[in-house]
Parts: sequence; structure tokens; C-alpha cells
Amino acid sequence: MARTINRLSHRKVETLKEPGMYSDGGGLYLQVTQGSDRTPRKSWLFRYAVAGRERQMGLGPMSDVPLAEARDRAAAAREMRRAGKDPIVEREASRAEARLAVAKSMSFDECAAAYIAAHRAGWRNVKHASQWANTVATYCSPIFGNLPVQLVDIGLVMKAIEPVWSTKPETAGRVRGRVERILDWAKVRGYRDGENPARWRGHLDHLLPARGKVRRVKHHAALPYAQLPVFLAALKERDAVAARALEFAILTAARTNEVLGATWSEIDPDGRVWTIPAERMKAGIEHRVPLGDSAIQIIKGMMCTKQNSYVFYGDRRAALSNMSLLMLLRRMGRNDITTHGFRSTFRTWAAEQTSFPREVVESALAHTVSNKVEAAYQRGDMFDKRRVLMSQWAGHCNAFDRATKTVTAFRLKP
Repeated sequence: MARTINRLSHRKVETLKEPGMYSDGGGLYLQVTQGSDRTPRKSWLFRYAVAGRERQMGLGPMSDVPLAEARDRAAAAREMRRAGKDPIVEREASRAEARLAVAKSMSFDECAAAYIAAHRAGWRNVKHASQWANTVATYCSPIFGNLPVQLVDIGLVMKAIEPVWSTKPETAGRVRGRVERILDWAKVRGYRDGENPARWRGHLDHLLPARGKVRRVKHHAALPYAQLPVFLAALKERDAVAARALEFAILTAARTNEVLGATWSEIDPDGRVWTIPAERMKAGIEHRVPLGDSAIQIIKGMMCTKQNSYVFYGDRRAALSNMSLLMLLRRMGRNDITTHGFRSTFRTWAAEQTSFPREVVESALAHTVSNKVEAAYQRGDMFDKRRVLMSQWAGHCNAFDRATKTVTAFRLKP
């Protein structure tokens, strides 16, 4: 039976030891029970009726909930009753919602891992996935990787990219773009809502300068085309797979990864053509490369020492590594140039020493046409014209005369 007390006090609450219900008024009760060790246990209850049926809602033990807080909780429950709501039902609904929110929550790192896993199959090479993971681990994880993705805001994004925006603008741009994609993925999957704090246009562009204004683009160091014949003559004297790979890359004006990944199934010596499949091309489009006499000689030489499915083989049945070409240039004392820079050498030579149309030269470099209208009409790959162009390029590359140690001028018009 409940014992009515006009108003409980902190002192009175502490002294109550007899088992029973002690009313504080307004539906709030202190329940005193006796444990197995005969020690009194005290807890708060809110008693009310719904449709004539009495209900009791626990408000917590007195050891955790002091009298003032118990009164606040009872007052909140009375407000619910005045609004026609059942406090117990409302509390259970709130707890269920909280459990659902926890079940649905994901940290930013978890979202990043899920995004990478979902898109891995669509990326051209495995390195791209590792680059994504490394970017997140280096610039994002230390700042907000463990936080729920819903809590990632503009302040956290700025904290990740602002320190490197002026010193490493390209890296900072990649970080921003990848964070934006991960947060967009999280929003679509229901893990966050609201604006994307990593969005550039109309958002971060008000807080950071454009990357192009921060630092001029640093192009790959390239060898002047006038010096190329002497360099190639020195390269031919080196007996190494890396030397043949670099020579082949120069003669074909192909990208380093395209050359190093070349397989025998892609080479047609009789047709004098190298067909690079779409999945290995930067633009995702199959590319045919005409092979001149010098390139065919390299192919035949590599056939004699064939080790595996790769033309330019490395160890353990793998392709030659990119580092091999870099070390080759270092051994030649050419730290001032890069392998990729030879494509720039070719482009400059073609512009200044030939009259081939721009689109033929760009096609030789496997560059995509940026103008959509132009691309719609330009469906062919101009292979025959490119064969003539690459023949002239090979003539320039091999223009060094070892006997006289002079470069023979080689210039033909298409």
C-alpha cells in the first residue's frame, strides 16, 4: 500500500527503510524493497492510468537518479499524458529508434572501405583501389575516420585538406574529390543526410582558392627532341630488358604502363601492329599502335629471350616494374628527365618538325577528343596516317650516326 507523504525531501528519502511505496505527489513514487541481504533498495516509479488501467513506469534507482531529477522525469511523463500519449510506449519507441540508428550508423572509414569494394571492379587497375585506400588512411582517418559518417562536416573536411591545399594542391584535390564521393555514397545508402561538405562548386570554392591559382602545374621533365637521337644511341648500347622497354616506349610514344603491361597476345609482328585492349587504356578505348622497323626489331629480340606472357618481363613471371625504368635513367645520369616526358618530346617534335594535322598527332598519343561534337564525327583512328607519322618519328630517333658522331637532319612532310 502506498504511504502518502505531503512532499518527500532529500533527508526523508535517505531515512526511509521500511518496504513500501512513498508518494511525492503527481504520480511520482519512491519504491522501497528489501534485498536478500535485508538491505533496503530504493527506486523511482511514475504511476498513471490509461483507459482505466493502471501502469507503472520505472524512472531509475535512487542511487543513480536523485530526487530533483526524478521529479523532472515525472513532470515530462505528465506532459505526455496531457498530450494523450502513453509515456511507456513513447519511451520504447525512442529506444527502438536509437537502436535502429546505432544499427544503421557507419564510420567514415567503414563507408570508404565499402565504397572502394563496390567500385573496385569498375576501376582499370588494382593500383587505383590502393591509391584510394592510402589517401583515406593518410589524410582522413586520423581526423574523422572513426567518427560516424553523419558527423563529418565542413570543419572536419577543411581540417583534412587545408594544410596541404597550398603545398600539395593535386593531392589535396584528390582527397577532396574522394571524400565527396564517399559522402555521396553514404547519403544514398541512408547513413547520412544534408549537404555534402566536400562539394567544391558553390561550397568549398568560397573557402579555398582554385588549385590552378595556388600552384602552376608541374609537367613531366622532357628531353628536347634535338637531343633525342644522341640519347637513343646511348640507350641502344645498354643490354637490358629495361633499356629495350624504354626504347620501345619512345618509338611508339606510348604510356609507360601500356608498354610494361604489353603481352605477346597483343603483338601482331606480321601485321606490324600492337593492339592495346580497352581495359589497359587510360580512356578505356582499344588503341592500335603501328610498329615500324625499329620497334619490330625490339620485338624480335625480346622473342629470343621470352620468359612469360609479358613482352618486357620481370622476375617471378611478372612484368617489368616501373622502378626499373627510373633506375635505368639514373644509371645513365639522367635524373633531369622522366619516362613519361618522352611523350612530350614526341608532341613537340610533331608540332615543330612536321605538318601532320593535330588530330593525327593526338590520336598517336591516344588522347581522347574533348570536344563532344568533334568526337561524334571522328570515329576512325587514322591508323594509316599514324603509321607514316611514326615512321618519320623513328627516322628522327635513329638519326645519330655513330661513325661521324653527328645527327642527320630528318624531316619529311606527310
